[in-house]
Amino acid sequence: MESGLTVTVFGAYGHTGRFVVAELLDRGFVPVLSGRDADRLRTLAASHGGLDVRPASVDDPASLDRALAGAAAVINCAGPFATTGAPVIEAALRAGIAYVDVAAEIEANVDTFAHFAERARAAGTVVVPAMAFYGGLGDLLATAAMGDWTEADEAHVAYGLSSWHPTAGTLAAGKVSRERRDGRHVRFTGGELEYHDEESSVVEWPFPAPLGTRPVIGEFTMADVVTIPSHLAVPEVRTYMAVGAAQDLSAPDASAPVPVDERGRSAQTFLVDVVVRSGGVERRAVATGRDIYAVSAPLAVEAVHRILDGRTRTTGVASAGAVFDPADFLRALSAHVSVDLPHQRVARDGAGLGIMGPAGADRGAPAGDGGRGHTE
Repeated sequence: MESGLTVTVFGAYGHTGRFVVAELLDRGFVPVLSGRDADRLRTLAASHGGLDVRPASVDDPASLDRALAGAAAVINCAGPFATTGAPVIEAALRAGIAYVDVAAEIEANVDTFAHFAERARAAGTVVVPAMAFYGGLGDLLATAAMGDWTEADEAHVAYGLSSWHPTAGTLAAGKVSRERRDGRHVRFTGGELEYHDEESSVVEWPFPAPLGTRPVIGEFTMADVVTIPSHLAVPEVRTYMAVGAAQDLSAPDASAPVPVDERGRSAQTFLVDVVVRSGGVERRAVATGRDIYAVSAPLAVEAVHRILDGRTRTTGVASAGAVFDPADFLRALSAHVSVDLPHQRVARDGAGLGIMGPAGADRGAPAGDGGRGHTE
């Protein structure tokens, strides 16, 4: 794509921010590098042969206005989004430009929908929160799996990560989320978010090949519980995390991702298995790929591309599945994500997913929550 359009990246020198800058350049956009640390911005700019550097801070609205001046859109990669989300959205609204972020903090995404929906719609602009691996990809898969269904009983998103070496931003966002919840867990049930103190459970999830059945943390709740029900009539949304990846994340000595290729990606692989159920029928959509942080960049940049091209279905605050054609969007990511869209089957003996507890008894949808916030 030869667009030449300018896109500001706030938090450009962060782990995911660097992937986003590279993806924008690959797609013909002109990134403007922004964030608090001017030295890190200049270093990043030099590594790309010289890019526009505009330091800015969320507690200085004038600096944000300068950072967004003349840009067609802004991608916010700087967490915790509980701190950065609202100020950068406010700046985008003042500038009259589109806003996309990579937030996977549940409460921050709830705040975006609650506080900016009417204003963004009135301004005729688009605000897309959680346009990343967590929140965005699962929502696109769930929406594609729904197909012609207007409602479903349940949506399940299972994350089969080979590992999860968290960035500093991920750990900081998790701390903020736990503080906001007073240490409680969260789930989406009965059509609303519910905070509770129940312990998480380990169950067996029947991933498709090549993973097969693996142990997962039941209701390791991620941003999909905000994005999916924001536009789909699904009263129960559950998310699950591979046990090994959850252990990596919570380890006292958790280490950051290590790049192993020329693009800076880690060796981590993922399989995201999404199942929606209506009555005795299930539909499944699956995505596989490499490096959850790296893949957030093409998700966010493709979103900006489509917004600027006018390939959107609504204005205001909207999740990925609401604002874009999900199947077409996923096909556009084929260089980064392999997608298998949707399969339909009659649930086994009407029992649904066949999620198995540790003792092998069919437990249906388990209770519990991973209780993690996340930022890229």
